[in-house]
Amino acid sequence: MADIQTIYQETIKFAAEKHGAQKVKGAKIPYVVHLSNVTMEIFMAARKTHGFDLGYALQVALLHDTIEDTETTRQELEMVFGKDIADAVWALTGDPKLLKEYRLSDSLAKIRQCPREVGAVKLADRITNLQAPPKSWSKGHISDYLFDAKQILKALHGSNEYLEARLAAKIEEYGKYLKVERSESLKV
Repeated sequence: MADIQTIYQETIKFAAEKHGAQKVKGAKIPYVVHLSNVTMEIFMAARKTHGFDLGYALQVALLHDTIEDTETTRQELEMVFGKDIADAVWALTGDPKLLKEYRLSDSLAKIRQCPREVGAVKLADRITNLQAPPKSWSKGHISDYLFDAKQILKALHGSNEYLEARLAAKIEEYGKYLKVERSESLKV
């Protein structure tokens, strides 16, 4: 088994190549920054969680959007990283065959069948995504995103205590974006 640094370096190179010039939604930041931020949450969770499989979790974190957001297939991930990683990334992927409103619940059901580290990656992903929403988002979109975050937290209860507490705090904090918009609309 390779050391953690080698696993990280090989995996982030693969992910960076696959995501190419993709940017974080609503920002000019390269997408690989999002992947490294999710992975940092995983590193911190591993330090605070007994028996946490860091090598597996960091690969899943770095690859979590490759099937959903790039041309990468589940089969390619399995050839390069093995079946366990490919299955985990597939669980984190919204199934494009489903209507958009059913993708999250389907993904959460798949995640619950995986090792707890996969749930930790989903929690870390949402923690990282609960930044200031893009200016183009409506109040409804912000509200829906907040609702989804609450669903993730509820569905993945027991996956990782540290990340659950972090996500709960981020959800509380993210609520301000609804209040700001409401107070701005009252001024009109």
